Amino acid sequence: MLTTQRLILRDWRESDRGPFAQMNADPEVMEYFPAPLARQESDAMIGRMKRHHQDYGYGLWAVEEAATQAFVGLIGLNMTKFKAHFTPAVEVGWRLARAFWGKGYATEGAKKAISYGFDVIGLTEIVSFTSKSNHRSIAVMKRLGMTTQEADDFDHPNVPSGHVLQRHVLYRLKNNQ
Repeated sequence: MLTTQRLILRDWRESDRGPFAQMNADPEVMEYFPAPLARQESDAMIGRMKRHHQDYGYGLWAVEEAATQAFVGLIGLNMTKFKAHFTPAVEVGWRLARAFWGKGYATEGAKKAISYGFDVIGLTEIVSFTSKSNHRSIAVMKRLGMTTQEADDFDHPNVPSGHVLQRHVLYRLKNNQ
């Protein structure tokens, strides 16, 4: 479990399944993914995230608001293994329910996850990537101090060829310790 001033990043609970599925079914939340997720797909994703935690000792944590215990979404670190010029790599990622957008939670939680990755795990670099049109997530990457080079842009292999979301930007952050 990790904590920030306003957030708790913790292991997944059975009670997270409903709000997580609701978030993943929201077309606005899933705007920069190929499609919203059905309940079964959302539940399967929780299973994959739990296995990732078991395999690596870190992963994408469930996030709750400290003051209210409300489910916020997910934030954390993920081992990215799909075939690309920068993989394998550890990615910092986030997905928040719409009610929690615009509060700085993605940046706050991602900073904590990055600190964990560098200070506890000992990573030398953390990446983040998204569709070129996802300006909100790109703004978070910039607030995190991540940088990009156009030469790092790539076609995401898990997005169908020719899909409007296929072209991705890659942001990097080096551990300066």
